[in-house]
This record gives sequence, C-alpha cells and structure tokens, in this order.
Amino acid sequence: MPAAPDPRQRAWARFVTAQALLLERIESALAGADLPPLAWYDVLWILESEPEGQMRGRLRMADLARKAVVSRSNVTRLVDRMEKAGLVARVDCPVDGRGTVCELTAKGRALRARMWPVYRKQIDSLFGEHLGAREAEVITEVFERIIDSSRQRKST
Repeated sequence: MPAAPDPRQRAWARFVTAQALLLERIESALAGADLPPLAWYDVLWILESEPEGQMRGRLRMADLARKAVVSRSNVTRLVDRMEKAGLVARVDCPVDGRGTVCELTAKGRALRARMWPVYRKQIDSLFGEHLGAREAEVITEVFERIIDSSRQRKST
C-alpha cells in the first residue's frame, strides 16, 4: 500500500494490520492451550451475556449472527460444530414457542471460563500494555461512533 497522505487512511491501514496481527497471536495462544478458536469464545460469551429472563443464555440465530458480526450461514455452521461438541443446544423458543434458539449449555459456560484467562492475557499483553487509560477511553469513543454509524447505515 502506498504511503497515505491522509492521516485517516494511515490510521485505517495501521488498524487493519494491527487487528490481523493481534487476532493471529490470540488464535495461536488459544490453540497452544488446546482451546478452540476465538469465534467459539465470541458465541459463548454472547450467549452467556444475554440478560436475565426467559431468554437468558439463549438467542435466535439471526440475533446471534448480528451480535457476533458474522453472516447467518457462517454462524449456523459454527453453531453446528459447537452443538456437536455439546457447548450449545438448539431448543424451542421459550418466549413464543415458534422457531428455535441457540442455548448455552453448562459445558459451554465452563469452556468459556477456561478460555477467558488465556484470552485476557493476550488482550492485556498485546493491546492493553500499549494504551494509557485516557487513550483507551478515546479509542473506545471513536470505535463506538464508527460502530453506531455503520449499524445505522446498514438499517437504512
């Protein structure tokens, strides 16, 4: 890529490179600890984070795909593999009885808990070490604006 005269283009190029390198290192650390890929962690965390109530630990596949920022077909294939491993289950929707939802199992919750220390160590050493508290706040604000804008554009 040629040198970008616009600082925003340079920031974009650095972001893309940093993200790819960090994800590669995180995936390597998970594999080295005999743990599944980061995408599995993301699905488990999304389900575990679902609020209390009738849908606690459960989501419709379309909602899971949206929150995981992957296509519905990709999340379906991922959930197929995770279901075979006993980490999630497809069950009838408890709210309206129509359709199915993806539900976190006890085995899935336990795996996510085992993955977190490895993942957290990588986040801290590869990312957190390089940011002060104020820098982290600023970068978070910028990413939130980008995410909000992208989601608004997608829904229009």
